[in-house]
Amino acid sequence: MSKISISLRLLKTRWAALAHDLVMIPIAWLLAYWIRYKIGEYPDLLFERALDLLPLMLLIQGSTFFYFGLYRGIWRFASLPDLTRIVRAVLVSTAMAAVVIFFFTRLEYVPRSVFIIDAILLVLLLGGTRLSYRLLKDHHLGKVSAERVLVVGAGSAGEGLVRDLLRMRPAVYLPVAFVDDDPAKQGQEIHGIRVVSTIDDIASVAGQWDADLIMLALPSASSRQMRRIVELCEMSGLPFRTLPKLQSLVSGKVSINEIREVQIEDLLGRAPVVLDRTEIINRLTDKVVLVTGGGGSIGSELCRQVTCVGIQRLIILDQSEYNLYSIEKELQQSRPELQMSCELGDICDEAGLEYLFRYYQPDVVFHAAAYKHVPMLENKVREAVRNNIIGSWNVAQLADRYGCSDFVMVSTDKAVNPGNIMGATKRVAEIICQTLDERSTTRFITTRFGNVLGSAGSVVPLFRQQIQNGGPVTVTDENITRYFMTISEACRLILQTTVMGNGGEIFVLDMGEPVKVLYLAEQMIRLSGKIPEEDIKIEFTGLRPGEKLHEELFHTDENLTDTRHEKVMLAISRKTDWQTLTKIMDEFSQAVVEFDNEALKELILRLVPEMTQNSSEIENTADAPVVAALPGE
Repeated sequence: MSKISISLRLLKTRWAALAHDLVMIPIAWLLAYWIRYKIGEYPDLLFERALDLLPLMLLIQGSTFFYFGLYRGIWRFASLPDLTRIVRAVLVSTAMAAVVIFFFTRLEYVPRSVFIIDAILLVLLLGGTRLSYRLLKDHHLGKVSAERVLVVGAGSAGEGLVRDLLRMRPAVYLPVAFVDDDPAKQGQEIHGIRVVSTIDDIASVAGQWDADLIMLALPSASSRQMRRIVELCEMSGLPFRTLPKLQSLVSGKVSINEIREVQIEDLLGRAPVVLDRTEIINRLTDKVVLVTGGGGSIGSELCRQVTCVGIQRLIILDQSEYNLYSIEKELQQSRPELQMSCELGDICDEAGLEYLFRYYQPDVVFHAAAYKHVPMLENKVREAVRNNIIGSWNVAQLADRYGCSDFVMVSTDKAVNPGNIMGATKRVAEIICQTLDERSTTRFITTRFGNVLGSAGSVVPLFRQQIQNGGPVTVTDENITRYFMTISEACRLILQTTVMGNGGEIFVLDMGEPVKVLYLAEQMIRLSGKIPEEDIKIEFTGLRPGEKLHEELFHTDENLTDTRHEKVMLAISRKTDWQTLTKIMDEFSQAVVEFDNEALKELILRLVPEMTQNSSEIENTADAPVVAALPGE
């Protein structure tokens, strides 16, 4: 249904309401006289005077009703505020009529009690009719069970949301009021629903309008604004839902089907990243793109985003059957025109990798395949080295050998002053890319960032599962902090780095302020409708092997500089000569074959001498830096 048809329907409804009230005015006026003078005792003179004054009553009361906005509302949603408006309009109009009639007639043959009776009758006739209509419609349309909705945000998203709610059949939701901080919107009506107050009054407005549910129509709200709004919603004691972020809505379309629960990403995310799409498109258009680990959290999002820039073919490599199947089915549905090849394989399988490069001849490689579970890899040194180091070596060398234009490696903040095997192996992978870049025509670029919200193996899915199970939620340390970024933001910045460097750079993504994991846990509990420590307990389990209290984004010896993108910085790291690297890589391969974990650790330390041992104990000191409890504050 178009906006024009909706507007015409509303206009027709309001004219009908006005006509109804204009009929009720003479009925109430004449009936007031009839009640004042019983049947049979109604003097003809009084009747004539009542008829003479009727046009004046119609003019005064009709215009007053219009002024008080009796025709802005929809009868189907008539409520206590509508009745209050009717009472005010009737009292004012009756008082005005009495004054005017007194001026002309000195109330000759007009009993004063008639005005009182007329006012009472008008309230009953106008309010009763509206209430009866609503009850009839509620029964007919099944609205008795519909939830009354308070909409936060009266912008285009709020308008679209209310429009969809009003069109639903059978009706599930009843929008009853808006709140919005824009002063220009106060008192306005959108599809018959009034903007009654500001966002600060969410709790009181929800109670006044008997709301059952709060819907947030603020897709462009910042995480700071969302935290404030969520706190206000929690004060109301009502459940609340939200529309997705602006960047998740397609062409600005808003649908009731997109309403979802508020997620922790809404509270910890940052402002949308602005990309230089022209450069990215020019770099990737008509290119064959290979994504290793393409079924994982980062890899799959990279696959989604590169398909939007006109690539020729996408090759997805992953060793997980299920992950590969999932991303393949998703892209087949969302991008049926896409030329795509999904390859089940292992980056440690050099022969299989070389066949893939020889067959597809990729132009650009995004290397996202890696083992990343810190505590597990502390005891799985061989597998960490085999996958994160030798696997990266295999992919990087083949990219060089087959003349790829760009190689982008996804790294981690755990590669900085690594206190664990996982971080150290990722730092070695960074060194591989830097060293190869100096002797290759391929641009080797590394992107380094912190934790990604919702990624496989991260703390967010763990907390969600623990909350679903009734707790406890386990936090390793009361003061532990982490940098967090959404998956989509991380991948957008990875794409941005492909057009920023000349090769050999380590780009560090701006992670904002560190976030206390305890704060994260508490907010996730609240968003689930529970109260921390009352409904869901929080337990502190102690730092795990290889776990730092606070993460770092760059080494103290790295010269961190700004780039032309405000969200991307450049780390100038020390380099390793080619001969040293190749010799150590041969020794890595031999130690892997021999299952010699001690030799593997020694080789890692030769390339990464800044690696600290027992970092859990080192970091857990009084000298640990003081960090913000909330992101962005």
